[in-house]
Amino acid sequence: MSATKFKTRRVGTTNLEVTELGLGSATLASIFQAVPDDQARATVSAGLDAGINYFDTAPQYGYGRAEHLVGDALRFRPEPKILSTKVGRLLRPVQSEAERDYGHAWVNPFPFEQVYDYTYAGVMKSYEHSLARLGLSKIDILFVHDIGVATHGAEQNAIYWRQLAEGGYRALTELKASGKVSAIGLGVNEWEVLMDAFELGDWDVFLLAGRYTLLEQTSLNPFLSTCLKRNASVVVGGPFNGGALMGTGMWNYAKAPEHVIQRVADLNATCAEFGVPLGAAALQFPLAHKAVCNVLPGPKSPAELDGILNWWNTKIPDGLWDALADRKFVAPGTPLPNGRTA
Repeated sequence: MSATKFKTRRVGTTNLEVTELGLGSATLASIFQAVPDDQARATVSAGLDAGINYFDTAPQYGYGRAEHLVGDALRFRPEPKILSTKVGRLLRPVQSEAERDYGHAWVNPFPFEQVYDYTYAGVMKSYEHSLARLGLSKIDILFVHDIGVATHGAEQNAIYWRQLAEGGYRALTELKASGKVSAIGLGVNEWEVLMDAFELGDWDVFLLAGRYTLLEQTSLNPFLSTCLKRNASVVVGGPFNGGALMGTGMWNYAKAPEHVIQRVADLNATCAEFGVPLGAAALQFPLAHKAVCNVLPGPKSPAELDGILNWWNTKIPDGLWDALADRKFVAPGTPLPNGRTA
């Protein structure tokens, strides 16, 4: 796989410069579908070979599997690389699947269960455990993972938010001040909780999955506009909305409802008029916003990464973006890659 000449963007006001395309690892940890470990490692290695320098993982993914695999692939590679992982879940060993009292989507996960903990001690312990699983001495970006009402419900989230406010945030700022990490933020699927996070203090970067895509721009205001004011960057996770914009019929980890299927069909038809694959438009769209520093897909194989790189390198005519704006397929005020605002 030949390297692509990726542009880089700065993460907040830090010294980190990430390639505009990154590589996520939830899929590599066998979410919904088994991915052989060798294939997962090869996918991360192929990302490095292609010129990608930013990789994201988390303790939750396969209950430790993703961190192990990403660490294996990165450990002895000399290329400059930027790595993010997450805090908020500690892993506790189990003897059997029956010991878990909740369902999950991981195929053959490691023998652990997740325990939510956003306290000062929990954040510090999670950071140390992640270093051990990765087999690396440095984590560049540390995200608070999946805090919010959508994940926990209002009552339980209030408890976890208090943990973060009274201790977890201090742990993150101490890790950054000491140079152990270079940037801190949150990694979530709902933008509303990120507005609450601004009330706690300053953040460098947020990983927001699925809420700023070609299919959905609900986070445009007030979230992305606030990021510009607060000098916080955004990594756009889930740029295909869980597969919807790749034509899989899935959306946000479940079967797509009819209105989403219809919108995807309309977007696809518009792209086809200009000879552009829908996946290419979806991948390139988010970077038009100045707050966005990276787009983070999650390929499950080197071949799938190759397809993503083909989309990344697809030349998209300005007329396509004009058509999407004129047909009101994007929200008013959305910046487009051709320099226009919808």
